[in-house]
Amino acid sequence: MRLRKTLLAALALLASPVVAFSQSFDDVLVATLLTGWRQSDGSHMAAVQLSLKPGWHTYWRAPGDAGIPPLFDLSGSGNFKGVQVIWPRPDVYTDNGLRSIVYYDEVVLPLRVMPKANGKDIALTAKIDVGICKDICVPQTLNVSAVLPATANKRDPRIAAALADRPFSGKQAGAKNLRCQISPSADGIKLATTLTLPRVGQREAVIIETADPLLWVAEPEVTRNGNQLSAITEIQNVEGAPFMLNRSGIRITVLGESRAVEINGCKGG
Repeated sequence: MRLRKTLLAALALLASPVVAFSQSFDDVLVATLLTGWRQSDGSHMAAVQLSLKPGWHTYWRAPGDAGIPPLFDLSGSGNFKGVQVIWPRPDVYTDNGLRSIVYYDEVVLPLRVMPKANGKDIALTAKIDVGICKDICVPQTLNVSAVLPATANKRDPRIAAALADRPFSGKQAGAKNLRCQISPSADGIKLATTLTLPRVGQREAVIIETADPLLWVAEPEVTRNGNQLSAITEIQNVEGAPFMLNRSGIRITVLGESRAVEINGCKGG
């Protein structure tokens, strides 16, 4: 199987204002931080908006066979403890037999930002590395910053719409009986998953991720029989070393034209 050498880096994200600061490159990509609002639990819901020229795309957290995910460095931020990125439903793009998981034209990535000191502003500074593609692929680095006011309480409809488009949980979607069978293969292991899940739309796609960034997961072979969905994939270590697969760290996302479903962890079959 084709082994993708690019390693998936861990998520660490960003955030910012309604229009605090933006940066563009050759009129192809503009990044804007949306300041959002402070939530009742003390966290701040912000977002980064990536706007591309028509026909261009950028990548989801697991980019597929070709591409890189957005990578964020927030080490220069003030009153910053951590962040959770919330990924809206992406699209599937296939070119020359390679499958990529992408966002076309524009995407708003909601960010739940946790401050060190509750009730105070967050000074967010983010370096964002992304890949953008059309006929060619171009890496870009964006530097953006903004203050997330502690007093902000008005919901931004752009962020709210992106939150509404995030994947359903397995429980919400009626997923049941997820099982994983692991067996050795020539270069790693074979993972076979089965679950009960009503169809999520036409042209379903399955993406399987692991908790280990050194593990490469091939595009699975997917079959459906009524509500029974099966996927078989190959997993290899990009360094060629032996490895153990933690079933609790497996994440399965099922994409459809109408919605997406995300299931975390699976039991042995």
